[in-house]
Amino acid sequence: MRLGAVVLTMGNRPEELRALLDSVAKQEGDPVPVVVVGNGAPLPELPEGVRTVELPENLGIPGGRNVGIEAFGPSGSEVDALLFLDDDGLLPNTDTAELVRKAFEADEKLGIISFRIADPDTGETQRRHVPRLRASDPMRSSRVTTFLGGANAVRSQVIAEVGGLPDEFFYAHEETDLAWRALDAGWMIDYRADMVLNHPTHPPSRHAVYHRMVARNRVWLARRNLPLPLIPVYLGVWLLLTLARRPSLPALRAWLGGFKEGWTTPAGPRRPMRWRTVWRLTRLGRPPVI
Repeated sequence: MRLGAVVLTMGNRPEELRALLDSVAKQEGDPVPVVVVGNGAPLPELPEGVRTVELPENLGIPGGRNVGIEAFGPSGSEVDALLFLDDDGLLPNTDTAELVRKAFEADEKLGIISFRIADPDTGETQRRHVPRLRASDPMRSSRVTTFLGGANAVRSQVIAEVGGLPDEFFYAHEETDLAWRALDAGWMIDYRADMVLNHPTHPPSRHAVYHRMVARNRVWLARRNLPLPLIPVYLGVWLLLTLARRPSLPALRAWLGGFKEGWTTPAGPRRPMRWRTVWRLTRLGRPPVI
């Protein structure tokens, strides 16, 4: 089981990036080749042997990661699976790569693994970092219906079959778009509490475009992937949840603007999942209406 790793950076965290690369280099078993993608930013000095790609403009998270995939050949074909790691993350354990290899080798239908994200100081895992509805126990591994973008492993075969991340999303919900397509193709996704990425705790709303893109991409996600009867249900539920969270007036305005944008702009190719996939998602504990 050959592994590669893709790291996306804006070039503004050189010390954290170097620490991450050192933690990848310390992994047990065969060395894990790494490509670092400078997403519209020059790269700092990196260890010898690390592949690099400097993009002239910021393509967003999914666009940048897709470039990293192709650096390992078409759809990442030079390796059997790819690790996607945030540049300010760190693999605290040296056996993570070996655990990934063993997990994929033991289950031929396992297509994606979502790691547990833990704060490096407190060890805490936030509920939003557990990709299931029943998130009170982050130490429990389980089958899930989506995964975390900066702490995961994906089989190259999944990417070859269903395509990469949706470039046009730029930021937010691109993982769920890929997850739904993978599940519809028959692959499974696991959340593994024993595969850990240390990452500082930050609120996602720190990004200036957060509220707009979360709303816009939520609409795009539904328009691209859901059977027609489920689209209004799914988006209606999320509208009610957003209002129930009582966001600030500027945040609500940005969210509603993104929601409108999601309906009035192209969402990309529409490939609605089969109803049996809807049933699979429901059996896994997260029907695609919430």
